[in-house]
Amino acid sequence: MRASGVLLPISSIPSAYGIGTFSKEAYEFVDFLEQAGQTYWQILPLGPTGYGDSPYQSFSTFAGNPYYIDLEELVDQGSLTKKQCEECDWGGSEEYVDYEKIYQSRFKVLRTAFENSKIEENDDFHAFVRENDHWLSDYALYMSVKGSFGGISWSQWDEDIRLRRPEAVSSYKMKLKEEILFYEYQQYLFSSQWTRLKKYANNKGIQIIGDIPIYVAFDSADAWANPELFQFDEDGLPTGVAGCPPDIFSATGQLWGNPLYRWDYHQKTGFAWWTQRIAHCFKLYDVVRIDHFRGFDEYYNIPYGDPTAEFGTWEKGPGYELFKVLKEKLGNMQVIAEDLGFLTPSVIKLVKRTGYPGMKILQFAFDADGDSDYLPHNYTENSVVYTGTHDNDTTVGWFQSMNRKDRNFAKRYLNFKGSKNIEWEFIRAALASVSNMAIIPMQDYLGLGKEARINIPSTLGENWKWRMQKGQTTDELAQKIYEISKLYGRVRS
Repeated sequence: MRASGVLLPISSIPSAYGIGTFSKEAYEFVDFLEQAGQTYWQILPLGPTGYGDSPYQSFSTFAGNPYYIDLEELVDQGSLTKKQCEECDWGGSEEYVDYEKIYQSRFKVLRTAFENSKIEENDDFHAFVRENDHWLSDYALYMSVKGSFGGISWSQWDEDIRLRRPEAVSSYKMKLKEEILFYEYQQYLFSSQWTRLKKYANNKGIQIIGDIPIYVAFDSADAWANPELFQFDEDGLPTGVAGCPPDIFSATGQLWGNPLYRWDYHQKTGFAWWTQRIAHCFKLYDVVRIDHFRGFDEYYNIPYGDPTAEFGTWEKGPGYELFKVLKEKLGNMQVIAEDLGFLTPSVIKLVKRTGYPGMKILQFAFDADGDSDYLPHNYTENSVVYTGTHDNDTTVGWFQSMNRKDRNFAKRYLNFKGSKNIEWEFIRAALASVSNMAIIPMQDYLGLGKEARINIPSTLGENWKWRMQKGQTTDELAQKIYEISKLYGRVRS
C-alpha cells in the first residue's frame, strides 16, 4: 500500500518549557497529520540522553527520556504548580533547545512532582514496575549510583559496584532507595503519557515509526548490567568499539565508541536479549527503523583506546539467523532497514532476505557524473524514500550549497528552472516515486534552510536543537500536503 508520513522528533514539538514533550501540541500535531492525509509519524529514539544530547547515545535502550514528560499534565494533576514550572530557566529561545538549562531545571521540577505524588500508594505504578522489572530495576539503580558518583561513567565507579558484586548491589539499593523510586516514577510518567499519545495517533489512523540504534552506549545501564553481552575484558572495559572506516566524507573514519556485541554469546542464548529489546520496541512503536543495518552482516571493530577509526577490522555479524529467530518469536514485524552508505553484496543479500524495505535518500541522488541508485527511476516498491533524514541538511539548505553542475543536473532531472520553493520539487519527486512509503522531514514542508538542520554527524554541541514554531502547522499547509499526497496515491481511501 502506498502511503506517506512526516519526520519530526518529539524534541522539536513547540511545547511549553523549553523542549517538545507529550503535550497538547503533540496531540495537535497528530491532528495536523490526519488533516494532511498522512499515515506515518516518524520520530527519533526516545531514550534518555547524556553528554552530547544525542538520542543515539542513551543511558538505556529500554528507558524513556524524562525531558519528554508533559509538565502541564502534572500541573493539572496537582503534583506541580504552574508557578513552580515558570520559575525555572528553560532557555531564552523558542526555536532551539537549550539542553544545559533543560538539564538544570527539568529534574528539579520532576523531583518536586515526585515528592507531591504519593506514588507509592498508586497501584498502576506498582504494576508498571513489576511488568518492566527485566530492565527498570537495573536502569533505576544505575542512574542512582551514577548520580551518587557525580555523574561519571560506570567504568570509573568503585570496583565493587562497577563489577556488580552482590553485597555492593544490595548496599546501594538500600542506601539509594528513595532515588531509585524517583527514577522509576519518571519512567512510569513517561510510559503512561507516551502510551496515551500513541493510542490517540493510532485511533486517528497514524502509525508511529520509531528509531533504534543498532548499538547501545558504553555509558549505559545495558552495558553495566549485562557485561556478558559485550566484548569486554575481565575489568569490564571494551576490547574493541564500533565505528566506520575512513571514506570520502571522513579521512580518519567515524569513531562512535559503542561496545560491540559478543555475537557467539547472543547466539547461545537464542538471541534472548535482542528478542526482549525488539519486543519492547514494538510496544512503543508500530514500525521500527533499525539504524546501521549493515552491522548485522559485518561490523567494524576498532581497538579500544585508538584515537581514530583508521585501524579497525571488519568482522562477521549474526546475519540472517538473528532475524529468523526474531520472526519465529515475535511474528511478522514492520521494520525499516537503514541500509545507507557503502553496501557489500552480502549486506544487499541480507536486506533482501529479511524482506525489510531499505532507504532511499533524494539528497544522495544528484551526482551529475553518475547514475546513482538514489535517483527515483532506480527505486523498487519495497523501499522508503526520504528527501533527507535527521543527518542531512534541510532540502533548501542542501540545494543552496550544491555545486553548479549537480544543481543543474537536479533541475534537468526534475524539470524545473527557478530557485524559489524548490523543496516542493523534491517532495513531489519523493511522493511520485514507486516507493511504497515516503517520509518527508517537517522542515522541508515548512521550506526551512540550514538553520533548521537537526544533526551534523561527527560534531558536538549544536545538534538535536531545532524546534518547530507555534502556528507553523496551518490548515493551508495541511491542505497542500493532502492534495499532493492524494495526487500520488498516498492518502487512505
